[in-house]
Amino acid sequence: MRKKLVCLLLALAVCLSLAGCGGVSYGVNPVMTLVSQDYSMAFRNDDMVYYYVVAALEEMNAEGTITELARKWLGSNMVSFGRRANALAAYEPPEPRTFIIGVDENSFPFAYGDNGNYWGFDVELATRMCEKLGWTLKVQVVEKENVYIELYSGNIDCAWGGLALPEKDIENKRYTVYGPYVHNDIVIASRDGSNIWNSLQLNGRRMAMCTTPEAMEALQSAGKVANRLGQITRLAGGTTECFSYLFAGKCDLILTDSTAIAYYNSH
Repeated sequence: MRKKLVCLLLALAVCLSLAGCGGVSYGVNPVMTLVSQDYSMAFRNDDMVYYYVVAALEEMNAEGTITELARKWLGSNMVSFGRRANALAAYEPPEPRTFIIGVDENSFPFAYGDNGNYWGFDVELATRMCEKLGWTLKVQVVEKENVYIELYSGNIDCAWGGLALPEKDIENKRYTVYGPYVHNDIVIASRDGSNIWNSLQLNGRRMAMCTTPEAMEALQSAGKVANRLGQITRLAGGTTECFSYLFAGKCDLILTDSTAIAYYNSH
């Protein structure tokens, strides 16, 4: 699996480098927005961990670390965190501990997994934060619908990794929320240079998409538009495989995240 992911990323890098040399443009453009969502972090209510994490992040933002990582993973600083220099000075030094975050491993480029290892903006930011606090990071895969159970069973200390938390849980204050720190749209997208630029031009078009429940729900929300599409290919390889299909001309459209488009359009 690791070798397959590396090969896909190398293939995409070659395509993008050719585009930069005056060849075909390999950017991606949204054609239609299906779902709008916000990513946030969740903690157990009245847990002191929340205050250390928020202070560390806001101090790191003041130091420029978050901007650096946002540009690396998203091409620009499209995330929103508080900013406080020396924010940790308000608290006693934290005790060493293992800090467990629950991530959606299918939320590239915020959190994604391969052969038991995890990468992405949120994962790297959590790693840097743990280094600052003297903590050890552990990553656990969770479903957003189970965040409350995962937190209060002690399986995780924080839900953080490309998670659009259920609105009902937020409204009922089942846990303490930090954020939202970034907005994301689930969209149908086409490649630069194609003749597909709005929803009226989707008839009979081939589309690739992930096999995740969230992707399936987004497609169902499209209603009659989904029925106008041609062949729909469901790929188990995640976001990277979808973009590889699009750049290779194996499909006309992909169902993906706007934040993933930001990553590929900047690399």
